[in-house]
Amino acid sequence: MQAGEPTAWFETLYAGGRRGEINMPWDRAQPLPLLRDWLQAQGPGAERAAIVVGCGLGVDAQFVAAQGFRTTAFDISDTAIRTAQERYPDSPVDYRTADMLHLPPEWQQAFDLVVEIINIQALPVSLRDQAIAAVANLVTAGGTLLAIENMRQDRDPLPNRPPWPFSRDEIESFANHGLHPISIERPEDTARPPRWRAEFTRPIS
Repeated sequence: MQAGEPTAWFETLYAGGRRGEINMPWDRAQPLPLLRDWLQAQGPGAERAAIVVGCGLGVDAQFVAAQGFRTTAFDISDTAIRTAQERYPDSPVDYRTADMLHLPPEWQQAFDLVVEIINIQALPVSLRDQAIAAVANLVTAGGTLLAIENMRQDRDPLPNRPPWPFSRDEIESFANHGLHPISIERPEDTARPPRWRAEFTRPIS
């Protein structure tokens, strides 16, 4: 992580993966099961607007689009976005390079579904409140945020390096930014570390 650039290491990692120096990070052939199961239970997207935060190589974004959502997906890494576009050349997903901490103004409260999966926890804890606020502010009135984050018990110490998992208070804190919690659960998923799956909505005024 470069001094003063808390997100710069994402591009370094993806670029190294593209050059074959390391395994391509977060490279999955299938969508995350906690996303897949939740989204399939919701029914068709019906052309509602969705955004996938920190989309990486695009597999989750492709799944969201396949459910009928008009999908935007972004990542801080130019390499990740370029790779996703190459992997899915005919994709309906609008892939963009963007910084979670400095999102385009036109995205504010513009999406019916916001999907955030284990991205905020990769940022320094000192930026957590800012990142949570930025993601929450993507949700339009009547829209939904689905947040999936690694879990820690409230009294457990934080690790010395990322990912820095979420306590119960931290996963609940999306509600500090105009959202209302629908469910906060810890689904059984033995193939992964324990994770929160939390659903929030922005009330219609």
